[in-house]
Amino acid sequence: MSAERRESHGYDELRGEGWTRLLAAARRRLERTGGALDGDIGLTAPGEAERRTVIGITGRYRPETVKRLAVPLRDLDGYLYDRYGTGLLTTLGRLHGPLHDRPAERADEQARREQALTSAHSSRLAGQGWFAAWLERIAADGTLTRLVRRGDAPLLDAAVRVLERLADDGERIPGPAVGALPLPVLAEWATGDTKALVPGTPLEQLVLRALARRTGDNAAVPRDRAGRRALWESAGAIADDLASQVLVLNIGAEGDTVVCDWLRDAADFGIPFRLTLHQLASDPVVPAARTVFVCENPAVLRAAAGELQDTAAALVCTEGVPSAACHKLLGDAVRAGARLHWRADFDWAGLRITAGAVARHDARPWRMTAADYTAALGEGESTPLAGPPAASPWDPGLALAMEASGSAVMEERLLAALLSDLTRT
Repeated sequence: MSAERRESHGYDELRGEGWTRLLAAARRRLERTGGALDGDIGLTAPGEAERRTVIGITGRYRPETVKRLAVPLRDLDGYLYDRYGTGLLTTLGRLHGPLHDRPAERADEQARREQALTSAHSSRLAGQGWFAAWLERIAADGTLTRLVRRGDAPLLDAAVRVLERLADDGERIPGPAVGALPLPVLAEWATGDTKALVPGTPLEQLVLRALARRTGDNAAVPRDRAGRRALWESAGAIADDLASQVLVLNIGAEGDTVVCDWLRDAADFGIPFRLTLHQLASDPVVPAARTVFVCENPAVLRAAAGELQDTAAALVCTEGVPSAACHKLLGDAVRAGARLHWRADFDWAGLRITAGAVARHDARPWRMTAADYTAALGEGESTPLAGPPAASPWDPGLALAMEASGSAVMEERLLAALLSDLTRT
């Protein structure tokens, strides 16, 4: 029999009922203290085998009625050395593998946390409030600790590189530029892996949390795919240039391309048409209309197509938060000399969308006044306003009226007036 097998056989006693809990308690204590053989370990409600084991280790009798047994670690260490020729630390290591040095591990973990944070704080974005708040939050809620323990701390540096690339000095209006950056390209640039920013990856979660923080102090990352795509697009990145679309009616187009031909044909028959960002980027489109109306809900565009057909004015539907494709089309229209008339639902999100359009595209609010809201409010039941309030800088009284009533009004309530505006003269 080999020495190793003789040694393993010699430890068989220590695997018995009288030793299992005692050695487990010793291991926990030593790992917690970094291997210090100071103090006692205890067993509550000991069994008969455990009582006899402790008597053998300490040389002191313990009655059968004892409720707790205390064993000095040094007594246990000496007993094992005398009996097996190996002290407590070596014996535990041979029985169940090397002990962890928890204090050293915690110190190393803390050092790696601090190193990751120090590197992140060296970013040129460190002076911006949203960036500092993002770092503070991921350090406080356990996110950074989990990254460090998994060996993923470098992802924080990668997230910072992504944010720096998107920030564009933090000065441009939020929203994708004409040459918005596809996520696979951004991921490959930051990490060397084109899939590092696909939905659900740790890096995607880190960056989206920062982008949400940038949009508002308490903003959360959207749970739905459309909301997350909109968050990427608000920073100038494109999750999918085919999924980013815009719904139009009677836009027409100037140019000699396939997409321009499609738009002209659709306008001739008053047929709604969808454009993708891929089409807009690869086949330049200059909208022919010089007055473009913008609504939020497809029901408005559907009604215009059904009732007015090719006589309806040019209309674009954002279908909620404007997509990158929507911004691209409308930005091109404005640069070609078009004037935008923009509206959205009378809710807080609608005010934010409209305010963003005014700032980004110099759009004119369309039936988005306090008087329009009050008139629509009286036409039927409404739903309660939800979410954080927003301002209406083009008509401050609108936000005040909405806050006073606490009610949201969808733009379909104004459908008759909107269709009247869209009737070409």
